[in-house]
Amino acid sequence: MRIGTRRGVAEVVNGVSYAVRAGETLAIVGESGSGKTVAALAVMGLLDEAARVTGQVLLGGVDLLGASERQLCRIRGNDIAMVFQDPMTSLNPVRTIGSQLVEPIVLHRQAGAAAARDRAVELLAEVGLPDAHRRLDDYPHQFSGGMRQRVMIAMALACEPRVLLADEATTALDVTTQAQILDVVAGLQRRLGLAVVWITHDLGVVAGIADRVAVMYAGRILEQAPVEALYATPRHPYTAGLLAAVPRVGGARPRRLRTIPGLPPDPVALPPGCPFWPRCGYRHDERAATQVPPLRTVGPDHLVGCFYDIDGGPAGHGTGSGSGGGHG
Repeated sequence: MRIGTRRGVAEVVNGVSYAVRAGETLAIVGESGSGKTVAALAVMGLLDEAARVTGQVLLGGVDLLGASERQLCRIRGNDIAMVFQDPMTSLNPVRTIGSQLVEPIVLHRQAGAAAARDRAVELLAEVGLPDAHRRLDDYPHQFSGGMRQRVMIAMALACEPRVLLADEATTALDVTTQAQILDVVAGLQRRLGLAVVWITHDLGVVAGIADRVAVMYAGRILEQAPVEALYATPRHPYTAGLLAAVPRVGGARPRRLRTIPGLPPDPVALPPGCPFWPRCGYRHDERAATQVPPLRTVGPDHLVGCFYDIDGGPAGHGTGSGSGGGHG
């Protein structure tokens, strides 16, 4: 995916490929600017004309990138839905919560006004909003951040889609509200068989909800694995760096949190090789300075874009049973 800017063409997403099955949660993690959100917006067909997206986005055999705007209007909200990062800016401030909830039900389910309003009350109750019937006529500013996020989830699930994209759905919420929202999504996922793509930078959340994890950096997926394998044996130095930076409860308190030195690359001026090379602490293979490592299989459903194995040997040599990272 390329986006034209005043400084030139930005390569914001490059070669990203993943699949998510019914009832499964795929978490996409990475630093701000890694391309997580813009990739999700491309799936939904919500990018403006400055973006040039190539490839395929298949949903039930339909390529969303090749669909017309009329087809997308039928699919969005009905077959695939998205919870946006900031519910205060995503909800219309001059319309009541009820009118915004009712709209997709009337549009996609051809329900009458009374039936759609009843369904809206059910949805608010499902996501744990108290006094749902009374709150329908309130405006977004009359809700707390957690309540607005619940409303966004209710809107996304109004027509019981097959796929849910959740973009930082618990960001900036207190831990109690965060846990409640995660429970709401998990419960609805079990009931509806939702395929969920959870976009986040919170690795603590990922450990509790995901089946698989894709780690993005500079518009690329550098590692993809089942959640247990990723946390137990990260095979890319970027993944290892992210996990090492997570604060931990108990044990000796470190003098300072661990960080990954440097900054992500400028998408208008990406390095010629591995995008993580300038920040990598495992520069054992000079190929990465000029070549982009392809994703390769290192375990069951475990892919890594790295020229070096975790045990310190070249790719394809050694068992990969160590506990560190190899250069990507």
